[in-house]
Amino acid sequence: MTIKIAIFGVGLIGGSLALCFKGKPGITVVGHTHRPSSIHKYMSKGVVDMATLSMEEAAMDADFIFLCVPVGNLEEYLERLSTLPLKKGCIITDVGSTKASVAASAEALQLQDVYFIGGHPMAGSERSGVEAASVLLFENAYYVLTPPAHMPETVYNSLVQLLSYTRAQIVRVEPKLHDEIVGAISHLPHIIAVALVNQVRDYNDSNPLYRRLAAGGFRDITRIASSDPVIWRDILLNNKDVMLRLLQDWNQGIETFIELLENKDGEGIEGAFAKANAFRSELPERGKGMIAPLFDLYLNVPDHPGIIGQIATELGVNQINLSNMRIIESREDVPGVMRLSFRVEADMERARTLLQELKYVVYV
Repeated sequence: MTIKIAIFGVGLIGGSLALCFKGKPGITVVGHTHRPSSIHKYMSKGVVDMATLSMEEAAMDADFIFLCVPVGNLEEYLERLSTLPLKKGCIITDVGSTKASVAASAEALQLQDVYFIGGHPMAGSERSGVEAASVLLFENAYYVLTPPAHMPETVYNSLVQLLSYTRAQIVRVEPKLHDEIVGAISHLPHIIAVALVNQVRDYNDSNPLYRRLAAGGFRDITRIASSDPVIWRDILLNNKDVMLRLLQDWNQGIETFIELLENKDGEGIEGAFAKANAFRSELPERGKGMIAPLFDLYLNVPDHPGIIGQIATELGVNQINLSNMRIIESREDVPGVMRLSFRVEADMERARTLLQELKYVVYV
């Protein structure tokens, strides 16, 4: 018996799911796209078994349908699917980072003999598109599923069994609770990063020194402010009520710091940092999450011509995939600090071993 999986939106997430399923015994993966040029791209990269421009053809006889489209388009896709003669027992799931709104949309459609289970793989990359798809994207990452209360366990377990090919850790969460948690750990940090960057940008209008001096640590801690504007518009509007509550809590936290500074309360400031330090130390150090991690190495390098090329060449010769590299500080007669960034922890560890063998001082 062949299992047909239809994937709508074969980009980073959809393409990575396709790679996890493709080639497994008894599974056929079909990709849907609106762009004729994408069909050749999907097939030439071997991401899917078949690609089509027809929504009907992709969905026909599908046992599983993955909606890997932007959050703002999920309701439209669900409505369209509800008009098609889907296979009895078909399971539809999505990969959006908000769950309550899409769960409500699916509930309102009252799909006949078809089941909807919300999904959210908490893994990502700084790159996008099918070119960045990887069979390893979800490995050891949390994959949240938000089935409705009335969902038969046999149906839920079917999706869980299929997702075992991703090697992700499946977590079952109620949709509204999901949105509250993800709002706090992902959506709110994105808003804060954007607001902070725009605040410094405004200061820079009167003094360009702000941008010049912000090139180091400031750029690192605000990396997520470079996220796709349209995607984040849809995410935040879909999670509006949660975000408004979280922003009110954030404002209260900022008001507390204002009071601490106005009162010159050094003990209170120290306590706030200590409290945050203690909780942060309990967080998983290298887990995969919504905010794509980078694995960084630092090494002291002399300030002389060709040093960057030498190190890059050594890494390339040893087939170690480097994401980014930059000199954080380099002054005449003083060793600079080079930061090497990797998307995969194994590449970072191989680079550390290699560079130490080459007598570089390396630290994480």
